Amino acid sequence: MTAATSTPDIAAIVRQVLAEIAASGAGRPAAAPPAPHAAGSFAGAHGVFSSVDEAVRAATEAFEQLERLGVEGRRRAIAHIRRIAIDDAEELGRMEFAETKIGRLDHKIGKLKVLGEKVPGVEFMQSEVFSGDHGLAVIEHAPFGVIGAITPVTHSLPTIACNAINMIAGGNTVVVNPHPSGRKVAAEGVRRFNAAIHRDLGIDNLVSLVAEPSLESAGQLFNHRGVKLICVTGGPAVARAALQSSKRAIVAGPGNPPVVVDETADLDNAARSIIAGAAYDNNLLCIGEKQVFVVAAVFDRMMAAMERAGALRLSGSQVEALTRRALVMTGEGEHRHLVPCKDFIGQDAAVLAQAAEAACGAGVELLFGETDNANPFVPVEQMMPFVPFVRCQDVDEAIRLAHESEHGFRHTAIIHSTDVRTMTRMGRLLDTTLFVKNGPSVAGLGLGGEGYLSFSIATPTGEGVTTPLTFTRQRRCTLVDDLRILGSPAAVRS
Repeated sequence: MTAATSTPDIAAIVRQVLAEIAASGAGRPAAAPPAPHAAGSFAGAHGVFSSVDEAVRAATEAFEQLERLGVEGRRRAIAHIRRIAIDDAEELGRMEFAETKIGRLDHKIGKLKVLGEKVPGVEFMQSEVFSGDHGLAVIEHAPFGVIGAITPVTHSLPTIACNAINMIAGGNTVVVNPHPSGRKVAAEGVRRFNAAIHRDLGIDNLVSLVAEPSLESAGQLFNHRGVKLICVTGGPAVARAALQSSKRAIVAGPGNPPVVVDETADLDNAARSIIAGAAYDNNLLCIGEKQVFVVAAVFDRMMAAMERAGALRLSGSQVEALTRRALVMTGEGEHRHLVPCKDFIGQDAAVLAQAAEAACGAGVELLFGETDNANPFVPVEQMMPFVPFVRCQDVDEAIRLAHESEHGFRHTAIIHSTDVRTMTRMGRLLDTTLFVKNGPSVAGLGLGGEGYLSFSIATPTGEGVTTPLTFTRQRRCTLVDDLRILGSPAAVRS
């Protein structure tokens, strides 16, 4: 994805985003927004503000205070965010589930708990040193300052908390424009984080947000002079808006992750893995398995393995019924396209089964069924627990169709195979940020696999799975000739 060469109309793009939000059924809160803060220090606001300008000024004040506390101050601030995310995970997870009404409660809770051990902090802040005959050069990773962030409804508070850990570890502060449908839990989490940090360190508003996100607040955050960097996690429209901004942007855009299963795969492991990834939070994850391409030689056995693993297979007529109800047309003229119906996004498998007129037993987490490559479930990032399975002549066709369905997002792809050459061929062609072999998609974020976790995967702008270093700029300090201990005596000045 690249920025447009014409003059960007960010307001128009953000207007489109908010129109889609309104269409998804997001309501406005009954409570009034916070009153404007009095002049002077913003301490005591605990990060919740009625305007972007106030939030940015408070974050700027907090940034100046954080600089004076150094790395140890960052470590202590982050520790409070981790602790609250873990200790209050059940309460905050229930709040998010009740407000957003999508996904699964146990996974809402789980996403907060993993922030404690999987999201990197100040330990990533390592300087680089070059020492030679002509002295010493140190490359440090310095903060940008105040970062403006847009966060999604799919992982409202987990994304805010994860980004805050990374950004504060890098020495920054952050102002968040949360998704309207997750604004209440976002505000509650931010209040708790800031209150704890303020009690310990005397600094408030390291994480700030706009209590009433709107078209105006999104545009103001993108264009505010006090915001030095933009971080956006969301769909295609908001990603385009960030890419077209005059500020540097870190963009975690959309995905439509395909799966390839070849004749060498462990089919039972593949089935368990597909269910674990695609059913996680009812397939709201951008990395979750969305469509599966299986070679004909093992297709029927793979379908049987899915049933053994506990998924519910839909018949052809049931798939057709679900497709008619779960995917709807939107837009006008050449912009008309299919999108997931809001009534099914992130809903349980039982809800989809009812729409498909299928009997669904208790405990079923994922529906699946055979489709052809033209079925709309293949190209659309559906964000619901149904996965289409496409029968392919051979692995070459499977890889080609997987590449087409991924749309060049270069986000995530999964393969189940024991043929290293096949893995390599698919990996090179799709060129995705995450490429998972023989495991669930979530293993690509360190959940059942190695590595670290982030809820912002910056594919369009190339940073990948974000870390504290993502939110820093390089600064080089050079000392010429002096302090070079190793070397010839003649090179040492008297």
